[in-house]
Amino acid sequence: MERFEVRRGVAKSLGGNAGLEKLATKYFEQVSAGIDGGFNASFGILTNITANYSDDGKLVVDVKQMKGQELQSLLHSDDGREKAMASRTRWSSFLDAATGYDAKKRGDKAKEAAKKVSKAKGNIRQAQKFMSMSSSLDEQTLEQAADLIMQVEKKLEEGNGTRALSLSKQLNKLIEG
Repeated sequence: MERFEVRRGVAKSLGGNAGLEKLATKYFEQVSAGIDGGFNASFGILTNITANYSDDGKLVVDVKQMKGQELQSLLHSDDGREKAMASRTRWSSFLDAATGYDAKKRGDKAKEAAKKVSKAKGNIRQAQKFMSMSSSLDEQTLEQAADLIMQVEKKLEEGNGTRALSLSKQLNKLIEG
């Protein structure tokens, strides 16, 4: 399962998950409504595609593609390579339209999100180390810090790196300040 950043306003302009399903019909075959909104589809080497917009505005996709003998059989069949290339092209074009970002920008956004997650985790480690070494922190501050650490970890589990980073900065201010 992958999560992609979506340019502000794109999901709304498409009409949310219903619009995402309609968009999918331009790129894939056997498109049907998904259980949680969004859609299920397939095309060429992409045997099962599910996608929807999450509550936090990200595009959540899960793609299964042919592997092993099944893929080899397709590639060696008439027009197999062309169908495989068309699958990748359609997938990329769909992501461009559904996110509002091209492949390079999607990659940049993913790197940015990964940096936020890494920084938030680093801030937690730094705070825990400081808390274990410090004798000047009172019980109330330690409780607030523990609560903030739990909040940061929850946001990290939810995949919200931006909020996790801002909470981790609050944590550092609390224990350093």
